[in-house]
Amino acid sequence: MKIKLEKDQMVAGIQIVQNIVSSKATLPILSNMLLETRSNKMNLNTTDLDIGISCEIPVETLEEGAITIPAKRFSDIVRELPAGEITITTKKNNQVDIEGNKCRFKLVGLPKEEFPKFPDFKDKEVIKIGQSIFKEMIRLTSFSVSHEESRYVLNGILLEISGDTIRMVATDGRRLAKIERKLETAIKKDVGVIIPLKAIQEIFRNLTDEGNISFITGTNQVLFDVNGTLIASRIIEGEFPNYSQVIPKPVTPKIKIVTADFLSAIRRANLLSTPDFQAIKFEVFTDKLVISKTTPDVGESREEIAAEYGGKEMIIGFNPQYLIDMLKNISAEKIELELSGPDKAGVIRIGDYLYLVLPMRI
Repeated sequence: MKIKLEKDQMVAGIQIVQNIVSSKATLPILSNMLLETRSNKMNLNTTDLDIGISCEIPVETLEEGAITIPAKRFSDIVRELPAGEITITTKKNNQVDIEGNKCRFKLVGLPKEEFPKFPDFKDKEVIKIGQSIFKEMIRLTSFSVSHEESRYVLNGILLEISGDTIRMVATDGRRLAKIERKLETAIKKDVGVIIPLKAIQEIFRNLTDEGNISFITGTNQVLFDVNGTLIASRIIEGEFPNYSQVIPKPVTPKIKIVTADFLSAIRRANLLSTPDFQAIKFEVFTDKLVISKTTPDVGESREEIAAEYGGKEMIIGFNPQYLIDMLKNISAEKIELELSGPDKAGVIRIGDYLYLVLPMRI
């Protein structure tokens, strides 16, 4: 293999695929990046066996071929090379020469045959949705994913598609986020897969606000195409909880609050939170909401914000971070908070988006 290309193009390609490479990989080949040339294009591939990423960059191909090369070392070298054209050549014994302006490095690689193959998805239905829509769906649900390894089915986002409706659901057992959107074209076969958070984060990192994202679901894997970057991920196997059972029916009257005021007051109360004393107290009145926090040996705070409410007064406690995670990501100027009792979940519905959070003792 021998190719020439601009340093900036090589850096851009490396940035897309390098995130999933681990320096502590159990297999040496998983610390490597696969470089493979065809015509005047080069594919860069990385994998950790759970996620695989592939992107294509333009090059001047002088000799076709393939090699795997230590990803971090290669990335560091390319970044430090002088600006301009670089040449990459493979020699005998898997040696790779990297040449820049008056600068040359030699690295030892491993043969392509040792690198895991990218999954093949043939004869599968391709699903398309706007990138901006998919990005919004991830942004409004991913913070609710559980990080407890013992609850592995909750370590990802449930992606469901039925007809022309696409839905994402995430929960950690103490809160739940659900969002629905419409596809331009209905699908023939329903889809229900749990995508690991790490894959979701990689997809989100590559999304833009224009164009479509395409994806295909297989037996135990799913493949996403984001602007030509391919991201393949294993599916979390197991049964996602029946989330419909925990979502209460809408209640009235609702508590109407200005989002920015609500978020700011919760953030201020959260300043006094500690791991042992997380809950903040809400006192609901007809024309105001009092948000307070008392932490032993730390201090206390109290703040009033305007609210519209016509129901009975009540006192309830919530984990402030759970509310902050949602409020900072929504664009609605006002929200309607549904509270049916001090021991019942609080619910916020904005169109086809729903966020549910369980109360805490205060």
